[in-house]
Amino acid sequence: MLQKCEGIVIRSTDYGESNKIITIYTRELGKVGLMARGAKKPKSRLSAITQLLTYGSFLFQKTSGLGSLQQGETILSMRNIKEDIFLTAYASYIAELLDKSTENFEKNPFLFEFFKQTLQLLDEGVDPEILINIFEIKMLSVIGLHPQLDSCAVCGEKDGTFHFSIREGGFICHRCFEKDPYRLQISQNTVKLLRLFYHFDLNRLGQISVKEETKLELKNVIDAYYEEYSGLHLKSKRFLTQIDNLKGKFI
Repeated sequence: MLQKCEGIVIRSTDYGESNKIITIYTRELGKVGLMARGAKKPKSRLSAITQLLTYGSFLFQKTSGLGSLQQGETILSMRNIKEDIFLTAYASYIAELLDKSTENFEKNPFLFEFFKQTLQLLDEGVDPEILINIFEIKMLSVIGLHPQLDSCAVCGEKDGTFHFSIREGGFICHRCFEKDPYRLQISQNTVKLLRLFYHFDLNRLGQISVKEETKLELKNVIDAYYEEYSGLHLKSKRFLTQIDNLKGKFI
């Protein structure tokens, strides 16, 4: 059965002399694996459409296993991302995070739109660190994780000074600080941003400017929470950390 879908390539692996196996995340079907025969050949009509992070229209033979890509047409190539090693690292990370957090043929049009929008904003030059933070926080519910960000995870109070407790799985208020001596001490600005990103619609993202120390706090909280609860260990995340370390030397 032939199927036509809009999708974004989230994984691309060479297979044999001339073929590729790609994974696309689609609006209509969720995640789909496809064999692209001859796609490694420079003159192949499938060469461009099978590149990582390409957003396009795909025509493929659908099966219960690996489908067969017949043809494709690029809608958006995300050129700025592909020409920048740092942006490529950020985009590859969110693509792998999406890949590892979803099952094949689990339809989620909202997630497709959110992923596409994040890549487009990245391509347009919006702060990549903040986009990654928003994406990571929004992906928590997809993985089945629900940090307590609306009130204290211990006593339920909604007002006061908050820190973040990995052990309690969310914010902990000043009344309960002694319950977790290992809590992450964060500014109240970081508290606001974590809460905002969790409930936030990406369409409303204007020009956002976040101080470096706040970015570091956001990163520390999100990384520690993922490390403790997600069970995900992504190669692209390690690479992103290395790239971030390099970044300071180039800028």
